[in-house]
Amino acid sequence: MLPSVIDAVAALREMWTPPFRAVAAKILGLTLALVVVAAAAAHAWLSGLVTMPSPWLGTVVTILEGLGLAVAGIFLVAPMSALVAGFFIDDLAGLVEHDIDPAQAPGRALPIGTALWLSVRFALLSLAVMIVALALLLVPGINALAFLGANAYLSGRQYFEFAALRFRSPDETRAMRNAHAGTIFVAGLCIALFLSVPILNLLTPLFATALMVRVHKRLALRQILRPR
Repeated sequence: MLPSVIDAVAALREMWTPPFRAVAAKILGLTLALVVVAAAAAHAWLSGLVTMPSPWLGTVVTILEGLGLAVAGIFLVAPMSALVAGFFIDDLAGLVEHDIDPAQAPGRALPIGTALWLSVRFALLSLAVMIVALALLLVPGINALAFLGANAYLSGRQYFEFAALRFRSPDETRAMRNAHAGTIFVAGLCIALFLSVPILNLLTPLFATALMVRVHKRLALRQILRPR
């Protein structure tokens, strides 16, 4: 557990370096643009569904609609951020790999189709988890644990795959992930805790990438040094 926490601290520090800040600005800008477009589309769709018989009722509905869109936006921001980050994951991973070991050759960039598929899959899974977490808000004692557990598993798995696939085949990545499931879950728990912080969770892809590249490097070195 301690090595993953150390990796998490190092990832937090790296997030605020100039190269990461530049990518963060792009991710935040595109994510907020997507949220605004989605909110405008939802508003237009909802407005066309019902015609209000009186002005005061229309005002009430508008207020309720605004609250609903605000809540939906909170839950959609993280999946949208993950989707947008798919375009920048390889650049971030390359920066971290160079910082860890400048002498080692960087990993190979994922094919754009693979990177986008992983991002879309993760965004959809994250959205599903957010919906379940919203439903579980009414179940005391379970909601927070369910949210953290589900996001720890999904985030750990997803971002570890991003990091490992730069060096390994899908089969090798899957085998490595299964062999170190506990370590990856603990690192995923760090990501889930980061994800639970409002506003800051927009930067989850940056933190998760910086963390999981370190976790993969550490586990890969452990495999090399393990006695045969």
